[in-house]
Amino acid sequence: MANFNIDADKNLTYDAIVIGSGISGGWAAKELCEAGLKTLVLERGRIVEHVVDYPTMTLDPWEHDLRGGLTPEQKAKHPKGGRSGFIGAFNEHFHANDLENPYTEVKPFMWVRAHQMGGRSLLWGKQTYRWSDLDFEANAKDGHGVDWPIRYKDLAPWYTHVEKFAGISGEALGLPQLPDSHFLPPMELNCVEKHVKERIEKDFKGRNMIIGRVAHLTEPLNGRGKCQYRNRCDRGCPYGAYFSSNAVTLPAAHATGNLTIRPFSIVQSVVYDEQKGKASGVRIIDAETSEEMVYKAKIIFVNASTLSTTQILLNSTSSRFPNGLGNDSGELGHNLMDHTYRVGAMGTVEGFEDQYYKGRRPNGIYIPRYVNLKDGPQSDKFVRGFGFQGG
Repeated sequence: MANFNIDADKNLTYDAIVIGSGISGGWAAKELCEAGLKTLVLERGRIVEHVVDYPTMTLDPWEHDLRGGLTPEQKAKHPKGGRSGFIGAFNEHFHANDLENPYTEVKPFMWVRAHQMGGRSLLWGKQTYRWSDLDFEANAKDGHGVDWPIRYKDLAPWYTHVEKFAGISGEALGLPQLPDSHFLPPMELNCVEKHVKERIEKDFKGRNMIIGRVAHLTEPLNGRGKCQYRNRCDRGCPYGAYFSSNAVTLPAAHATGNLTIRPFSIVQSVVYDEQKGKASGVRIIDAETSEEMVYKAKIIFVNASTLSTTQILLNSTSSRFPNGLGNDSGELGHNLMDHTYRVGAMGTVEGFEDQYYKGRRPNGIYIPRYVNLKDGPQSDKFVRGFGFQGG
């Protein structure tokens, strides 16, 4: 799939280094390689090649002794991440082992980690939404945080650049709080969702219920197949319909001939050149041999997930940055925003027994923000607003 730097010289210079091969790391590698830069991608985990390393992608529940349930030995590996409800027998091999990678909880925190080529791009929920000027202008208007240096118009062309290549299915609606993307055809709501949508939009002006906007192909794109509605995405999608680094961006980077991937490379810190006043390389620890080595480059992208990126920068100390690279403010490692999940309600809808749907659609519904908009209901319980996902 790519050049793998495992036993090469210990001190090599590349045009660019990308730390992490997940969603953002894969994109960085693609863009840098296509620009002609010899790029090294450092991945702390093992190699996972598209299709080749998806062992459970076609298994049915009855083909597993526990019908997809975890064994006691598997559960023991995930005492913290397992609380998320995301880990099952068919995707357990893509989740980090909590026992081998411990962390301290002061308060409960379910850290979903994936240490392999592709990272969490093999496991993510695919929901893909643009921010609007409502988001970019919020800090300046409500006084919380620092004003963004850009606005939606600055980012809109780059949203389109990404969406055209990744493939985002959804419905264009012209909502100011949720700008339309460059869409592939939307997935279809089922009969009950259509009924609920009609009731909501009739009884609550300004509220919309839409099909989720997802990084799933509903028609072929760039040699990738369309979604087969199997809902087995977190096992690895052999059709490439589900967006992942392994199926989409890393192959594009590899096609340039400029990509080198080094697996089992735990990044300890970014090397800072005191004389030049710039980062000059990356110090790694080989996960298999515990050997330390340095790789050099003029361009370094740190894409190791929110917490791991922060950890690397805090470790990157120097006389210029005694508290971590770029941490003059002292804010690095603070102000983390977590995601609220599985908070809501359920109900049973009577009727519709004469209707059914085909397949297992790997997508749900979304109700975009409707509180504290210019012409909508106002609430002093929220400074800004919220959206709902469901099905």
